[in-house]
Amino acid sequence: MIETTRSGEVFVLRMVAEENRFNPTMLGAFKSALDEVEASEGAAAVVITGGGKYFSNGLDLDWMAAAPEGGPSEVVNGLQELYARLVGFPTAVIAAVNGHAFAGGAMLALACDARVMRDDRGYFCLPEVDINIPFTLGMAKLVQAKLVPADAHEAMLTGRRYDAAEALAAGIADQTAPEDQVLPLAIERAQALTGKTRSVVAEIKRVMYREVLDGLAETVSF
Repeated sequence: MIETTRSGEVFVLRMVAEENRFNPTMLGAFKSALDEVEASEGAAAVVITGGGKYFSNGLDLDWMAAAPEGGPSEVVNGLQELYARLVGFPTAVIAAVNGHAFAGGAMLALACDARVMRDDRGYFCLPEVDINIPFTLGMAKLVQAKLVPADAHEAMLTGRRYDAAEALAAGIADQTAPEDQVLPLAIERAQALTGKTRSVVAEIKRVMYREVLDGLAETVSF
């Protein structure tokens, strides 16, 4: 589900599960990959990317529909834990958005510190309003923390699909690039931040995003 490679001091975490949807296996793979980064010594940073058409298409709805009682809640809570871990991660985390980033996948990109987005294909979209799935408190706090109020309002309440140019204008993307440059540019951004002291980075993020982290810590059940 996650292939981990190194480029200098940068750990590249590539999701390799077709649409890269979130289910227990994907969440477990992310935990293992991030554990590996945190267990490493010395300078480091992280880049998260997908492959082909998709960065991530959000929750694995087929798994959710067939899950045993309590399973869907566990996945949503596990996804919130992943977002919280990335928001407060002790190194820089850059998203190389190679394709579509929808719903939970869009929020995965927002949980990172910066986003480099493919400029010729792929949309960023929070479709929850159109698929009748309200945001949890923590997820809403995450979007509102990463986007200015007017853009957060539009993204969350209209379900708008943003292409790369629109995402850049809205502050969703920090940079856009052709497909073959998305990952190298994300790695370049990450490499420039590898020398920061991990404990200091973690504490600054904890203070900056306290409300987001508190919101994501609230468990949900349905």
